[in-house]
Amino acid sequence: MSNESLANLMTETRRFAPPAEVAADANITAAAYEAAATDRLGFWAEQARRLSWATPPTETLDWSNPPFAKWFADGRLNVSYNCVDRHVEAGHGDRVAIHFEGEPGDSRSLTYAELQRDVSRAAHALTELGVKAGDRVAIYMPMIPETVIAMLACARVGAPHSVVFGAFSADALATRIEDADARVVITADGGYRRGAPSALKPAVDEALTRPGAANVRSVLVVRRTGQDIPWTEGRDVWWHELTERQPSEHTPEAFEAEHPLFILYTSGTTGKPKGILHTSGGYLTQVSFTHHAVFDLKPETDVFWCTADVGWVTGHSYIVYGPLSNGATEVLYEGTPNTPHNGRWWEIVQKYGVTLLYTAPTAIRTCMKWGDDIPAKFNLTSLRVLGSVGEPINPEAWIWYRKHIGGDRTPVVDTWWQTETGGVMISPLPGVTEAKPGAAQVPLPGISATVVDDNGTEVPNGSGGYLTVTEPWPSMLRTIWGDDQRFLDTYWSRFEGKYFAGDGAKKDADGDIWLLGRVDDVMLVSGHNISTTEVESALVSHPKIAEAAVVGATDPQTTQSICAFVILRGGAAEEEGLIDELRAHVAKELGPIAKPKRILPVDELPKTRSGKIMRRLLRDVAENRQLGDVTTLTDSAVMDLIQAKLPTAASED
Repeated sequence: MSNESLANLMTETRRFAPPAEVAADANITAAAYEAAATDRLGFWAEQARRLSWATPPTETLDWSNPPFAKWFADGRLNVSYNCVDRHVEAGHGDRVAIHFEGEPGDSRSLTYAELQRDVSRAAHALTELGVKAGDRVAIYMPMIPETVIAMLACARVGAPHSVVFGAFSADALATRIEDADARVVITADGGYRRGAPSALKPAVDEALTRPGAANVRSVLVVRRTGQDIPWTEGRDVWWHELTERQPSEHTPEAFEAEHPLFILYTSGTTGKPKGILHTSGGYLTQVSFTHHAVFDLKPETDVFWCTADVGWVTGHSYIVYGPLSNGATEVLYEGTPNTPHNGRWWEIVQKYGVTLLYTAPTAIRTCMKWGDDIPAKFNLTSLRVLGSVGEPINPEAWIWYRKHIGGDRTPVVDTWWQTETGGVMISPLPGVTEAKPGAAQVPLPGISATVVDDNGTEVPNGSGGYLTVTEPWPSMLRTIWGDDQRFLDTYWSRFEGKYFAGDGAKKDADGDIWLLGRVDDVMLVSGHNISTTEVESALVSHPKIAEAAVVGATDPQTTQSICAFVILRGGAAEEEGLIDELRAHVAKELGPIAKPKRILPVDELPKTRSGKIMRRLLRDVAENRQLGDVTTLTDSAVMDLIQAKLPTAASED
């Protein structure tokens, strides 16, 4: 990055007031901002009282050794009890906790009473395998109820879990098992993916041949697909055989609020993944409050669906701990949005009467590409709040989401947060905020965040820079597992006294915050720092474009030139003059400086299983380099198709 703050090129004038019926009965009103501003710690102490504590805390925040925070440190609680037992004790045992929809079409629903029984049995099973409080358990599973049950069982016995995304390789799994020193692995024979069984157990077997995984003594295996799998006698145990013989009641033990709840690995620039450590009381307080506030959850009537995988923090916070701590009824879906047809998600919304939907911009843009007629075939009138997570959402995708999924009546809450923050930090509130398409808008009550320049000084409205958090928050990461120095260097060294995890942002004329993606994805063009997000948004605002990915390629004249890869909307043709039309459109939207030098229409973009676009591979293409590692892609053949189209790519002034 140069010393010039990020260029602020895009303006958005459309506004959407909260629907009157949502505003009239909102869980959180504008008064919460005032209360939190007056007494921030008092506000969080009040949110902590939404939980059930075995020993209620008298301390709120200990910030005596920054940036190592302790929240509610003298309190004791059990996270699993808060997510399961207390709802049964309150008389809600017959409420559905999880509607499970398997990719092949099998389904089952678990009530809170049934969830309590299954979590209790799983907790006893872990104890029989020798798992004690503080032992780490690795979980490598498909999106099935047993995955949620396993996480809650670990929390119940005080064993921090490390969930590893089910598409990661044996190498990635071995690295995480080794770093966390896990003693037990919970997996499945496989799961269903794109219409076929996808094996998981063989990757576990391979990972456990590595020296660093030598301390794993047991592998607990859920039977999901029934496929044949290798078996190691004395180490491997069938989940159903072990759990079915356990008692159906289990007394949870209360742990200190700062007891580790989970380690979740996120990629590191050095190649070694970072084990983000989250603890119990502060984390549960914030994910419970934010789920209640941001989605305006009414547990008696709402059906919540977060489409993420539990292998990501979104799944931890807004499939497992946030919704279940609030007594929600939720949907858990195993497969992909287009198996067996492109309307599968909307079929599920219709089937279960989903009212609150939380998904990623990349999924929304994919649905745009498939065509407006797909969701139009289904009854989506049950939806009342839509959420976006994972990356900045461009305004046109926001508008499409609201119009074609929300019937032009639902609030859209675009949430900013990270693995490291644990819970949502910046978001509109559906009953309070006049929404701006594409903006995360303002920090939630009790959260202090702003945009700063290179010197750490807050930028004026209308300027861009770096998003920082300026005060500690309850669900913040406590450290990087086993590496306090890396924690300090990675998150606290760039701006003194402020948390910075690498995102660019801008403040508009009203002071509302717009995310601009990772600062690594900023392009330096003729002395201007230009966000890839803004150029992508400008391209997608063209009626013929469904999705775009933009990278900066080395250029001798301008330092970097802007290269764009675009997917046409269903029905749009790659006609003569389209490239010039698109370049002119970007120049009109953002100014001539942001006009792409090259635009390449493609059929697909390279994406990981989590839906993230692999821009580094596109940068390799744009700079005519040999491709880097493609093993994490959903379909590595995509890169062959892109490279095959390269001769027609150039369109230059």
